[in-house]
Amino acid sequence: MTDTSPLLRIRDLKIEFRRHDGPPAQAVKGISLDLQQGESLAIVGESGSGKSAMALSLARLLPEPPASITANQLSIAGHHVLQMSEKELRQIRGKEIAYVFQEPTTSLNPVLTVRSQIGEALALHRPDIQNRDIEILSWLNKVGITEPEKRLRAYPHELSGGMQQRVMIAMALCCQPKLLIADEPTTALDVTIQKQIMELLASLRRELNMTMILITHNFGIIRDVADRVAVMYRGEIVETGPTEEVLSNPQHAYTQALLACVPRMGAKQARLRTIDYAALEKATA
Repeated sequence: MTDTSPLLRIRDLKIEFRRHDGPPAQAVKGISLDLQQGESLAIVGESGSGKSAMALSLARLLPEPPASITANQLSIAGHHVLQMSEKELRQIRGKEIAYVFQEPTTSLNPVLTVRSQIGEALALHRPDIQNRDIEILSWLNKVGITEPEKRLRAYPHELSGGMQQRVMIAMALCCQPKLLIADEPTTALDVTIQKQIMELLASLRRELNMTMILITHNFGIIRDVADRVAVMYRGEIVETGPTEEVLSNPQHAYTQALLACVPRMGAKQARLRTIDYAALEKATA
């Protein structure tokens, strides 16, 4: 019998951060969502909307304290994350859920070669591999790195930003996680490389039948990558639906305001639009 239960299930997830000078700051205010195996979800919102805090909480990567994470349910591939010990969490980080962050220069270890960093992940989660170098080269090829044999011995500072991000993707995927979290993976890259990285992620997701959450503030990059989109505002999901439907017919005032700010080729206005928060508060009151 086929298992149709969601790969990721979140029910009433709340995240607070303790403060010295007042009540806790609420970063996420009770969100719920399901994600099926092989599905791709884009979570869109401005900085401070709670996107990254939510994403980091899925593998309990937020320091607790000052963070406090509660939920009626938070499960990944049947693992109840909030009930797991630190030892148990280390087993699913990288194997069941993996991350690609926005700054590869700060995510990669500057004193270790590409071979060492990918090899470390394989040693932890796929120790049965007979020839680790062949596996590493295979992943470097998959992510489009030229001269992979030469890059094995390279240090992060010897690679371009785009190459570093490809190495990060190889590290994230080499242990074949069921869920990939790509948190603003193109922010530090120029526009041409951004497009290449997004196309790569979309292609690998389809090839591996992998579930993916893309965290972004940029509506412009999600159309060809995400099946669904969830819009976050002040710690809450205010709108969700199929990507094309939300892009073409947004229902919530905040979604409409965000889309109005996206630059468009051939637009005649001299200035970029910004969000009128006073008007938004009235519309959502």
